[in-house]
Amino acid sequence: MFEEFQPIAAIATTPTAAQTLLSLCQSEAMTLWVPEAIVSQIHSTHSANLQSFNQPLKAHLAELWTTHQSLVFGLATGAVTRLIAPLLHDKSSDPAVVVVDTAGQFVISLCGGHQAGADRLTRSIALYLNATAVLTGSANHLQLPGIDVLGVPFGWQRGTGDWTGVSAAIARQGTVQVIQEAGSTLWQSSLPSGHPFEFGFPEHSATVQPAATPPAARVWISPLQRTFSPESDFPKVQWHPRVLWVGIGCERGTPQLVIETAVQRVLQAHHLADGAIAGIATIDLKADEVGLVEFCRDRHLPLRCFPADRLRSVPVPTPSTVVEAEVGTPSVAEAAALLAAGLEVPQVEQRDTPAINLRVPKQIVRMDGQPGAVTVAIAQTQHEFTGRSGNLWLVGTGPGQLAQMTPAAQTAIAQADIVIGYSLYIELIAPLLRPGQIIEALPITQERQRAERAIALAQWGLTVAVISSGDCGIYGMAGLVLEQLQALQWDGKTPALQVFPGITAMQAAASRVGAPLMHDFCAISLSDLLTPWEVIEKRLNAAAHADFVTSLYNPRSQSRTQQIAIAQQIFLSHRPANTPVALVRAAYRADEQITLTTLANLLDEPIDMLTTVIIGNQSTRFHADWMITPRGYLGFEPQPNRL
Repeated sequence: MFEEFQPIAAIATTPTAAQTLLSLCQSEAMTLWVPEAIVSQIHSTHSANLQSFNQPLKAHLAELWTTHQSLVFGLATGAVTRLIAPLLHDKSSDPAVVVVDTAGQFVISLCGGHQAGADRLTRSIALYLNATAVLTGSANHLQLPGIDVLGVPFGWQRGTGDWTGVSAAIARQGTVQVIQEAGSTLWQSSLPSGHPFEFGFPEHSATVQPAATPPAARVWISPLQRTFSPESDFPKVQWHPRVLWVGIGCERGTPQLVIETAVQRVLQAHHLADGAIAGIATIDLKADEVGLVEFCRDRHLPLRCFPADRLRSVPVPTPSTVVEAEVGTPSVAEAAALLAAGLEVPQVEQRDTPAINLRVPKQIVRMDGQPGAVTVAIAQTQHEFTGRSGNLWLVGTGPGQLAQMTPAAQTAIAQADIVIGYSLYIELIAPLLRPGQIIEALPITQERQRAERAIALAQWGLTVAVISSGDCGIYGMAGLVLEQLQALQWDGKTPALQVFPGITAMQAAASRVGAPLMHDFCAISLSDLLTPWEVIEKRLNAAAHADFVTSLYNPRSQSRTQQIAIAQQIFLSHRPANTPVALVRAAYRADEQITLTTLANLLDEPIDMLTTVIIGNQSTRFHADWMITPRGYLGFEPQPNRL
C-alpha cells in the first residue's frame, strides 16, 4: 500500500518516539533511523528495520534527503522545520515530510502535501496509529483534489503554467474554468457539490449559461502544447494526458539523436506536447534497432512492435509501394501508431466520439550530417496510457463501525484511487474517503458487474479497492473477482491483488451475544441466487445432523420467505425445540437489534437480509442473557438450564 511513497525513512531521537514509529516500521517497508546512543533502549523484534547513525542529525538528514521519497519524523514540528529548511529546493522534487508527535496522537503533513504525497501518507499513517491526521492545505478543507496532483492516477504529465496561481484561485473559492480535450473524465464524477470548476466554454454553448462572474483561473487538459504569456495576470496551467502513440519507421542504424530530433520536430510542428506521448510503435523488424531502443529506454516509454501482416491490414492515408517491397507492408509509422492506439483502449468509460484518430500523417525527417532517416506518424486515442501497474485490493469492512476495521483495511480504502462497493457499504466507510477519490456505488444485485468494473480499472493501471461488508472472502466480493480473473487467464501478478480480511457477520453477531462459536461451527447462506436450493437443503441437513453450531446468512428477503421456515424444520428434526438461537440484525450499527430465542420460536421474531441467525448445538445454553457454547463438547450431558 505504501509502494508509491518508498523508499521511506523514519527518524526518531528519543526511545519513546522510536517505539511509536517502530509499530509502523514493522508493518511496512520503512527503515527507522535512531542515534547510536539510544539503540540499546529500543525493544524491537524487527532489527532489520532499525538502523543507527553516529553523526549529527543535520548531516545524516542531508544524505537521506536525496535518496528517499518520504521522511517521517518523530520530532517536534519546530525542530523538523529548522532541520529541513536548508534542504528545501522545489516542491516538484522535494520528498514528502511527515511529523508524528512522540505519543503517536497526531500525524502532521508538513511539506510536500500534494506533489510528494505527504497528505496521503499522513492519512495512512494516522489510520495505522489510530491518530489524528493534520492536513492544512486548502484543498483538503474544500474536499477537492489538489490541482497539481489531479491527473496523477491517470498518468497525466504536468505541463507548464502558474500552478501556484491556480491553486490560490481555488483556495479563494474562485471559479476555475476547465477545458478538457482529452483524457479520462472519471475525476469529475466524485467532485463535491458546490465545487469551483466550470467545464468548457459556456459562452460557446447554446445550452449553458455564461457564469455570473468571470473565471479566476483556467486549467487545460489536452495533448496540445500551449504557450502562456508570463506577463498575464490570469493564471493558467496544463495537464497532458498520454494519448499520443508515435509510430516510427527508420533506416537501419539511425542514431538515437536523429530519432529524438525527428519526434520533437513533428510534435512542435503540430503544437503537440511531449508529455502527451503514450509510447512508440513500429514494425517487429525494428525491435532491436539500437537507436530506437535507447530512445524508449531513456524516455521510459513503452515500445510496441507489430508484424508486417498486422500492419498491412490497417487502412492508412499514405501507403507506400516502396516500403511494402522493403518490409512487406505499405505502412509502418501510420499503421503502427493506429494499432498501438487501438490496443490501449480500456473499457472504462463510454464515449460517443471515435476512439482513435490519426492526428499526424507520416512525416519524413532527416538531419544534416547524421546518417539515417525517420518516418513519424502520430495517432491519438481517447483513453490515456497510465504507465502504471494496477492493484486490486479486496477489502473487508467488518460489521459497520470503523473501529471494527483493521488499520490495514482502513489504509487500503484511504489510499485507493477508486473505491467500488454497494452504496450502503460506501456510506458506512465515508469518513475514510479522501478528496479526489473516485467513488462508484452500485446496487446490491450487481456484484458481478462490480467485479468486472474493478478488474477493468485495475488492468488500466488504477489502484482499486473493492469493499465488502464483513470479510470480503466470506460471501463477499473476493471470490467473484478471482473467478473473473481466472476466466481472463490472469497471470497472478498483473494487476497485483491483495486481500484485506475483516470481521465477518457471523463473528460480529457472536460477539454481541456472548460465545456461541466456541465449538465446531459452520456458516450456510439461505440465498439460492447462486446456489441451487437442493444443495443448500442438503447442507442444512448435514449441519443439523452433525450438531454444528450453525450461522445462517441471508435468511429471508422480500421474495424468499420459506427458506428460513424449511431450515427451522430441518433443525427441529435433529435438535430439541428449546435449542438456543440468537438473531442479530445490523451488528455494531446504529439500528442494531438483538433477540435471544429458541429453535421452536424462531419464526416469531422479525428476520430479514440484515439478520444473522445463530443456532446452537446440544451444548449451547443461555445464562444471564448471554449465549454460551462450552469449549468442551457436552452435548450428551443433561442441560437443565438451557433457557
